[in-house]
Amino acid sequence: MRQVQGSYNRRSTEALKEINYDYGYPAGLGNLKPGTEKHDKIVKEILDRAQASYDVMSRRHDYWKKIDHTLTAYITLDDEEEYVLEKDTRKPVSIVVPYSYATIETILTYWVSVFLENPIFRYRGFTSEDTVGSIMLEKVIELQCIRNKVALNLHTQFRDSLAYGFGASSPYWNSHWGHRSIFDKTTGMKRREPTRLFEGNALMNIDPYLYLPDPSVPIQDVQKGGFVGWIDKTNYLDTLNSERYDQDMFNAKYIAHIDGHTSTIPEDTSGRETKVGGEARNAEISDITRPIDITYMFINIIPKEWKLGLGEYPEKWLFMLAGDEVLLKAQPLNLDHNLYPVTICAPDYDGYSLTPISRLEIIYGLQGILDFLFTSHVANIRKAINDMLIVDPYLINMSDLKKPGPGKLIRTRRAVWGRGVENAVKQLAVTDVTRNHMQDAGIVMDVMQRSSSAVDSLMGIIRGGSERRSATESRDTRMSALSRLAKSTKIASIMTMQDLAYMFASHTQQLMENETYISTAGRFQQELEEEYGFSTGMKVSPMDLMINYDIVSHDGTIEAGEFAEVWLQMYQTLAQNPAVGSGFDMVRIFKHLARISGAKNVNEFVRKGGSAQIKLKQDEEIEAEVQKGNMRPI
Repeated sequence: MRQVQGSYNRRSTEALKEINYDYGYPAGLGNLKPGTEKHDKIVKEILDRAQASYDVMSRRHDYWKKIDHTLTAYITLDDEEEYVLEKDTRKPVSIVVPYSYATIETILTYWVSVFLENPIFRYRGFTSEDTVGSIMLEKVIELQCIRNKVALNLHTQFRDSLAYGFGASSPYWNSHWGHRSIFDKTTGMKRREPTRLFEGNALMNIDPYLYLPDPSVPIQDVQKGGFVGWIDKTNYLDTLNSERYDQDMFNAKYIAHIDGHTSTIPEDTSGRETKVGGEARNAEISDITRPIDITYMFINIIPKEWKLGLGEYPEKWLFMLAGDEVLLKAQPLNLDHNLYPVTICAPDYDGYSLTPISRLEIIYGLQGILDFLFTSHVANIRKAINDMLIVDPYLINMSDLKKPGPGKLIRTRRAVWGRGVENAVKQLAVTDVTRNHMQDAGIVMDVMQRSSSAVDSLMGIIRGGSERRSATESRDTRMSALSRLAKSTKIASIMTMQDLAYMFASHTQQLMENETYISTAGRFQQELEEEYGFSTGMKVSPMDLMINYDIVSHDGTIEAGEFAEVWLQMYQTLAQNPAVGSGFDMVRIFKHLARISGAKNVNEFVRKGGSAQIKLKQDEEIEAEVQKGNMRPI
């Protein structure tokens, strides 16, 4: 195990046996004090799985590190470039043309537009009795996503999937504790008391470099594996604070006496720090922050074999291990959905690989060619703009020739005065062998666009050319490009968003304890106001959410404004033809037209009392009214 320099106390596993913080462990687990036989056996089981997984996953780290380098503006200098820069800081270095960065940003922009509009997750009830409950469930989860900033975690997961081939995350139930000031009527003074300020679903991102899946199953079948885990980099104080509020955690105080780093991953193998000249771990900072590597491992175990209970059938358990020596948690998941709380996003997966090729990895070779074309062209330009002269030092004064600046006066030597200056100095002919590099770079970028689907129209760039483009051609080209991106978002919707929506709903129904308030504004405002009579907000209890629900999946496309004109023509046609329009909901069509035209808050303009509804009477009812004299034909 590597050692980290530091002034705070570090002791070996053997020394931990002499330390006793008198922890009380959860019922049925027995004594899990560090150094005991049972504790160390569980630690070994966790480390064996982590190491087996890392040995397979680490084979891809060098390739991912290269991808990290393409997402910056330069790469590490070689020895020759460092020597040149010492002489002249203006000399060219190995630049990276940020085209891979532009590509991933273009695709991410589309993904964000598709998935991150509130509400991120949508639900509907199975029966009419479940309708209002499903609306409440959606509103509660929307509030949880806003407070825990789930959209940021999803953006990271999407970015990882495009850069490394997959992105991983773990949904968990987050209880945020703090203090609340209350007025004590007895004393007439304010006082502070500890309380749970908020509870709800949150999302934890898993670094692909630190992800530890079961290597026997492909990337998309995480639920079929015998285990899945990852390593989280945190610090001693944060871990100790977590133990304060988590009744299932223990042994955190023992972390103060160990190294804290895991031997599974010997060092930071990513290229995120090296590309900017930093270090992932700094020994000087370690004395202050006291970093800790915590291995999270979900394992399907038979409790009786592990001596953690009497169960004889497989159960999913969560284990947390600090460094390589201190077990912090060992508990059955007991989640209603009975799944590993881990989701994977791999839009370019092949169905069989553990680590699929990423979108940026496909164009990595082209990115290298593009960097070479730019770097060599810049180097040749610098070479050409510096004078390259052939000089006869016997004929001219070399000190005058070396003086920089305009209006230069170069004197000939006294021995050749009056004989002319021909052949004293001659400019060496310079040939620009890179004059076609910029044209070649355009071809390379075009191929990169075709391979990644991030074409000019999606980047906001108008195609060059002298001929004019019609509106129809521009629209059709853009829609074709969007349809290619829609394929990847459709995969992400099925693979990732559906699982997250299901787990978020299941966690809320099972783990929510406190009542919460939701806003009735939005697309369900009328239904909630008619049911409960509230005009601004309403209180939701955990019992209100005990309903049967289904997930409303996203189809992976965005409502593109290019079709607004088509919908407008359809709306006008339906409005002018009552026989046809009577079969459609004109208010919903109008709202859809407003949304794709850019109006996101159309519900704010709906009249109180609900939307207009047309009630059509059957022919028999109309005939009966005519006979009564209440109606007559026109």
